[in-house]
Amino acid sequence: MLSEATKGVYTIAVTPFLPNGAIDFDSIDRMVDFYIEQGATGLTILGMMGEAGKLSAEESLSVVNRVIARTSVPVVVGVSAPGYAAMETLSKSSMDAGAAGVMVAPTSNLRSDDQIIGYYHGVANVLADAPFVLQDFPLATSVVIPTKVILQIVEDCPTCVMIKHEDWPGLDKITSLRATSDAGARRISILCGNGGMYLLEEMLRGADGAMTGFAYPEMMAQVVDAMTSGNEVRARDIFDAYMPMIRYEAQPGLGLAIRKYSLAKRGAIAHPTLRQPGSALNASAAHEVDILAQRQTARLADLGL
Repeated sequence: MLSEATKGVYTIAVTPFLPNGAIDFDSIDRMVDFYIEQGATGLTILGMMGEAGKLSAEESLSVVNRVIARTSVPVVVGVSAPGYAAMETLSKSSMDAGAAGVMVAPTSNLRSDDQIIGYYHGVANVLADAPFVLQDFPLATSVVIPTKVILQIVEDCPTCVMIKHEDWPGLDKITSLRATSDAGARRISILCGNGGMYLLEEMLRGADGAMTGFAYPEMMAQVVDAMTSGNEVRARDIFDAYMPMIRYEAQPGLGLAIRKYSLAKRGAIAHPTLRQPGSALNASAAHEVDILAQRQTARLADLGL
């Protein structure tokens, strides 16, 4: 079960589709195996980059059941929804299927601190005993959650056990959260997103690991392991070797297409298909990714990886 002590790398999984847009269940199996082989200690499914909003309720549950049946690592399910009813239904079904916890992003209409706090009070109530992750991603949700508001939610809602930190810039927020818990407040897990772009600095600030979907999850696993063992120089060398690809994949509006293209090239999924609306990379972008991958391989060889 997800807890305040959770650490490691929870890879945000894509949702594989066949060229006709149907869910590719065989690729789900391949993808799950790939993520685990590359060092993921947990999986997060039906997130924003998992195209959750393009799935029906029945399809969402079918993905949950398939992933949980395939792996023994903890699985977190994104259950964000415009209203509590759909959130409650998917959360209960996911927890009954064996999920370790669920993740909830704020709805985009929240503006004041009191509205955000009240919203998450409601989340904690409808999710009952399910441990949940508060997704703090203002670039996608347009909801800015100040540190003091996160701390209030953590104090009020015992089932909030993790922050998925994706504020940008947000390193000082990690420092503030850790300083407050060091002073006696309840310490919760902090796993970080943003495609791994700031993972090295996030770990230095006190994060417990990563929860993001970069197409090379082994980077995150190796950096987290090196930082946990106190080898910052090794962590920096690994991180630097992947940085050109991290930067390229971070392009707004194109990142998922890049990620799926890379995963297909690596054999993790059969097709790079995005469900409509969404398009594949054009030939120029695909060529750029290929060149980055070749150069990345050479840098990793120099590091003995």
